[in-house]
Amino acid sequence: MTLRTAVIGVGHLGRQHARIHAALAAEGHSELVAVCDVDEATARAIASERETEWTTDWRTLLGRVDAVSLAVPTEAHCEIGCELLKAGVHVLVEKPIARSLEEADSMIAAASEGGALLQVGHLERFNPALVALRPYVRTPLYFEIHRIGSFTARSLDIDVVLDLMIHDLDIVQWLVGEEVEVTDVHAVGIPVLTQRVDAANVRLEFANGAVANITASRIGMEKIRKMRFFQPHDFVAVDYQTRFASISSLAPPQGQSAWPGVNIQRLEIEDIEPLHAEIEAFLHAAREGLPSPISGADGRRALALALRALERIQAHSEHAGLSALSLKQ
Repeated sequence: MTLRTAVIGVGHLGRQHARIHAALAAEGHSELVAVCDVDEATARAIASERETEWTTDWRTLLGRVDAVSLAVPTEAHCEIGCELLKAGVHVLVEKPIARSLEEADSMIAAASEGGALLQVGHLERFNPALVALRPYVRTPLYFEIHRIGSFTARSLDIDVVLDLMIHDLDIVQWLVGEEVEVTDVHAVGIPVLTQRVDAANVRLEFANGAVANITASRIGMEKIRKMRFFQPHDFVAVDYQTRFASISSLAPPQGQSAWPGVNIQRLEIEDIEPLHAEIEAFLHAAREGLPSPISGADGRRALALALRALERIQAHSEHAGLSALSLKQ
């Protein structure tokens, strides 16, 4: 079965989806039917690049496509996603899944009603460094994570927690164990260049004793995407940007030495573009009738934790006398 595909929303990120969908179509994995964007000039330009049709109305795709990448602003995820899913169209939606848990629930229900696959674009799960590391993860207990980016005019409709930090909230829950409850959330954050939170720090405490400190900022001077964590007898380092992962552990004493050394294992990385791997996994699951690689429930779980962090940020801001800044949710 050759899936007919489309990309809805071909702005900064959506045009990368279009590039990969076109490449997969050229390899015979699917057929790219069209790209869609409310801006006609953008839709025309990307369609010309990818040698496909264009439209400004996503509704014209109903009945013509089997699977889509949905890369529109978060506020439109639920409206468009639900209609597509109810019609049986498989949807890969960019993170966060929606603006609210109610909207996320509506999308999950729509997927069930239409018998369609819903996948959420938590891209870091497909980062080659994390793919290589995942088999070695066992009972991680302490995380230090930094995700810093320079300021751009993109994604200003949402706070940095929903824009950047949500990647790490998803990864930490995934590595600790999705069944392990987050018992407490401490968070601080502040608007700097916008009226939304631009920099934030969140501390998560889990029922099994694991702790995670996560810092995210979109006003940094350099791009940083790093995670370090400790598990019994191991120190693990991951650099998402350079796609590097290592595990440091005690090595047995050598020769006459009574002291152990440190063994550093640099993991072998299969250098595949994460977005390509994500879209390929999505289409494979849709074609073969497999479970979603990152389900609507996964996306809802990450969103719930992000919203919980934003509530703590709001409470801290009011306590610190910053409520006049009117943090928007």
